Amino acid sequence: MKGLGLGQRRIAVLGGGNGSFASVADMTERGHDVIWWRRDRRAFGPVWESRRIRVIDHEGSRDIAVTPTDDIAEAVAAAELILAPTPANAQHDLADRLAPHVSDGQVIYLPPGTFGSYIMLKRMRDAGCTADIAIAETGTLPWLCRKPDAESVRITTRASRLPTGAFPARLNDHALSVIADAFPGAIEPVEDALSAALMNAGPIIHPPLILMNAGPIEHFDSWDIHNEGTQPSIRRVHDALDAERIAVREALDYAPPHFPLRDHYETSDWMYGNLAHDKLVDSGDWHEKLDLTGHRYMSEDIAQGLAFLVSVGEWLGVPVPVARGLLAIGGAAAGHDWRAEGRTLESIGLSDQSPAEVQTMLREGL
Repeated sequence: MKGLGLGQRRIAVLGGGNGSFASVADMTERGHDVIWWRRDRRAFGPVWESRRIRVIDHEGSRDIAVTPTDDIAEAVAAAELILAPTPANAQHDLADRLAPHVSDGQVIYLPPGTFGSYIMLKRMRDAGCTADIAIAETGTLPWLCRKPDAESVRITTRASRLPTGAFPARLNDHALSVIADAFPGAIEPVEDALSAALMNAGPIIHPPLILMNAGPIEHFDSWDIHNEGTQPSIRRVHDALDAERIAVREALDYAPPHFPLRDHYETSDWMYGNLAHDKLVDSGDWHEKLDLTGHRYMSEDIAQGLAFLVSVGEWLGVPVPVARGLLAIGGAAAGHDWRAEGRTLESIGLSDQSPAEVQTMLREGL
């Protein structure tokens, strides 16, 4: 492997979605030693032969050399950071694949995680993994990005603030120092992985947008939920839903800043920084055809993230009527009962523990 300079890391990027393409591009351009894993070699398409991807951003268009592999043991063998911007519903399979191959001191980063940090480490421990690793998560994907084709990624903007916590929290300092080298100047520590999970913006921004735009989404060939789909009535629902998230955080004594979603629209203080919403709309990349029932906004942000928020609120005795209503409507639209079927404290086995017991476990580990 090539020699690395100060602040440069060996990084394994896992997955093949928008965020994985952006991860590979940015980590490589920042001088890190990057290896890129997908479970199926054929999924790389032409990238497997060309060993290149194209990134398009405010600096223009350019090709970047990449190192793909379909061997996960090879990918993570010497990696200090394992970057996994994959959907939440892929985390179980990913944990199973990683369990035999991780080693002491490695850091896994889930941007975002939907409390996947706990879920993955528990599954890896159950599979016999004893490595002293940290799994961290944050509140959003670090890029607003889209893949225009199988070999390219268009990055509209990059996150400038990433509230991040690790599981177990006793490894926070180590984990965040490793992650900070990959995202310089952006990482902001939070108390633990549950605090980070309750920063997840997807379950706040996307459920009102996709459900309150359901008619246009199903009627028109394409629809931009962030442009014509973001109206004052929907913003009011955003604010009410986000107030419930913040109330849940406060009930757990998590400290501000809570990154209220309104800052995304009204200030330069949110995770994506200056004029992020305007850049997103101006790009036109989100004027697209959405599959209302199968889209990630439904299968992840509602079935996983919103179900999790509702379950935590009910566990704490914090009223979450807007979240519960959206969860019920989303499930009805998709033909599911996501309060019963989704990612909840009950489904992951923590609902019978007290908040104090859970927070001790989050600090010390499994």
